[in-house]
Amino acid sequence: MSHAGEWAALGTAALWSGSYVAFTFAVRRLGADRVNRLRLLFALGLLAAAHTIVYGIPLPVGAEAWRWVWLGLSGIVGFTVADACLFRALDHLGAHRTSVVTSLIPVVSAFLAWITLGQRLSAWQLGGVAMTVFAVALIVTARRPQEERGGANLRRGVLFALATVAAQSSRYLLSVRGMGGGFPVLSTNVMQILAATVGAWALALPQAEWRSTFAALRDRQGALATAAGAVVGPTLGVTLSLVALASAQVGVASSLMALTPVFLLPLGAALFGEKITWRSALGTAFAVVGVAVLWLA
Repeated sequence: MSHAGEWAALGTAALWSGSYVAFTFAVRRLGADRVNRLRLLFALGLLAAAHTIVYGIPLPVGAEAWRWVWLGLSGIVGFTVADACLFRALDHLGAHRTSVVTSLIPVVSAFLAWITLGQRLSAWQLGGVAMTVFAVALIVTARRPQEERGGANLRRGVLFALATVAAQSSRYLLSVRGMGGGFPVLSTNVMQILAATVGAWALALPQAEWRSTFAALRDRQGALATAAGAVVGPTLGVTLSLVALASAQVGVASSLMALTPVFLLPLGAALFGEKITWRSALGTAFAVVGVAVLWLA
């Protein structure tokens, strides 16, 4: 039995771990909003170049109008809206609590795929999803909460984090709709990132933030970190996530893609000096079991 979708989902989680490290460094130097706009611009350029090499044109201009609608919405909802909500959740809750809330993405994705796409999960698969989500939650709660800014509003933070969950889960479903009929993954990603880039930069125009964003490129280390994150995140990671969504059930794929905190354990220990606690180790064990259940179910 082929497990191409599952392998792609695991690869996505690994790549997103690398982008987490790169963007963490970049955000500390350039700021979150600037990094978000620049990484989308970098990713769009890379994907357009790749699309030109493969298909001879930078954009799939011949795609049907309905695909542009579905995938344009997917890009705006999954990148522009979701990331805006995510940054505000981090502002109110800190990374620790936000990560706990966003570990609900696989559950919401599986539920939405069930009611909209008719993708029913077996009892074993539901058990694997639950175990994987529990493992991720166990790992992220094992970390010491980062200092939160004074006056943080807990209720607003939770609402922003839940909005992130809803937006990312919706992106998975919109992507599946837009890719219907075997539409190429590379073309799908170009269309999504194009819509997200237009949305993110359009929001910056009224405040003339585009000037300060380009000025931030003078920081070579921050710019290089942003570019590296754009390669392994929106470019390679998202492309591989679309392969996963096209080849595996949404609930299974999203659960495996949620394993990013597991891959971050050794990276965090090596690069940021984070201590691996017994809860982290236990969470990793649960994650391995959950992946095995999803693989064999």
